[in-house]
Amino acid sequence: PLLPKYLPWYTKEEMRRHEVLPGLTGLAQVNGRNALNWEERFRLDVSYVDHLSFLLDCKILLLTVKKVFTREGVLSGDAQTTIDFDEYRKEQLHECSHSQCGHEK
Repeated sequence: PLLPKYLPWYTKEEMRRHEVLPGLTGLAQVNGRNALNWEERFRLDVSYVDHLSFLLDCKILLLTVKKVFTREGVLSGDAQTTIDFDEYRKEQLHECSHSQCGHEK
């Protein structure tokens, strides 16, 4: 889970990720991890909420084990691609007006 300081920056749709308890891994972690932008991560989190099932949990767990052992998608140091969520959202809001971006709270 993300830090509580990010709560004011979520859209209503992104807040849906809190409809389930946080886990050890997730769809975003097995589908790109830090290579994904924040919108894609949240889209995957909400997709998990919408499709929650034991079978999906098993699939995510198996993919996580595979990613850990193959070290697929691991980025470190200068290769890390993710900026803090609040900074990311501030940049988005700075680049366009609220009515055009759809990031109203």
